[in-house]
Amino acid sequence: MMSPTLHVPGQDQIRRAPKVLLHDHLDGGLRQGTIVDLARESGYEGLPETEPDKLGIWFREAADSGSLERYLETFAHTCAVMQTREALVRVAAECAEDLAADGVVYAEVRYAPEQHLEAGLTLEEVVEAVNEGFREGESRARRDGNRIRVGALLTAMRHAARSLEIAELANRYRDQGVAGFDIAGAEAGFPPTRHLDAFEYLKRENNHFTIHAGEAFGLPSIWQALQWCGADRLGHGVRIIDDIEVADDGGVKLGRLASYVRDKRIPLELCPTSNLQTGAAASYAEHPIGLLRKLHFRATVNTDNRLMSGTSMSREFEKLTETFGYTLDDMQWFTVNAMKSAFIPFDERLAMINDVIKPGYAELKSEWLFEQTAATSVSSASVG
Repeated sequence: MMSPTLHVPGQDQIRRAPKVLLHDHLDGGLRQGTIVDLARESGYEGLPETEPDKLGIWFREAADSGSLERYLETFAHTCAVMQTREALVRVAAECAEDLAADGVVYAEVRYAPEQHLEAGLTLEEVVEAVNEGFREGESRARRDGNRIRVGALLTAMRHAARSLEIAELANRYRDQGVAGFDIAGAEAGFPPTRHLDAFEYLKRENNHFTIHAGEAFGLPSIWQALQWCGADRLGHGVRIIDDIEVADDGGVKLGRLASYVRDKRIPLELCPTSNLQTGAAASYAEHPIGLLRKLHFRATVNTDNRLMSGTSMSREFEKLTETFGYTLDDMQWFTVNAMKSAFIPFDERLAMINDVIKPGYAELKSEWLFEQTAATSVSSASVG
């Protein structure tokens, strides 16, 4: 009989498996029907489609187009309908609900408060609305029999000049649902060192931050994020593969930066489907996650923008199991990696791992084992 540790899970088991998500953008995960509703309520007339299914197709095609202009346009539409307190509460609540229904038990969802001020909200009102929405979504999920905890990451746009202000905002709300800080936006031409004052402030406050680095730009972006800015995690970090040499005989040699990232257990917030859309990888089979898993980097699996990529955590794992033959043990390894890397206290991370994640995977493995035992018994009986 096959060992349960060799079992490649099917779609249903992947969906039910407890999952942890560290890299997900609030404005990249709206329900397409919600966008249509909010546009109608706010009088926004810029949507390219007003029928939800067609709008969803438009978002995915724009993200797949290879055109940066079209890709960025998708966020202009989602942000346009996220300018009121009511809209932010609704979007955040639905985000938590959707993630919980997909088996996500812990998530850190990021957004840029500065992008939601056009209707007169203050930065504080934006944060409080999103936090309210997350709590409402957690409550609805519980009523549906799902459990999730959601923390917010406040993002500053790297081409703007508000990073210290947003970092201070994140610190003020750190005990009210905000787990940490991030910078996002175009990497080329906007290095993380432009925002050193924000990172130095957060370090003095003993607060957590991740940095988008090593996606569109290469190793210098990763090096600056770590060695100049002191990032706790790398948002994407997929280009660390540029510092790894694979010989014809399969031998692997790590450069000094790659060795440092692995030795220091620096988490990589990898987003396979998104990386294909942005050209960071040519296919799932060629995505660096396969090699990084074999080399035991602190790799995690994430969605980035669920609407634009037409994805979910379950779909990301489905693609990885199809491509690399990953088992429930592999899924658990990625999930524990992510939970170890979350921006919540150590004892809470440990409780999630020991009381939620490991028991969840143990149940799935035992479920499969009993199914195989029953099937073997039926087969033996029919032979006899």
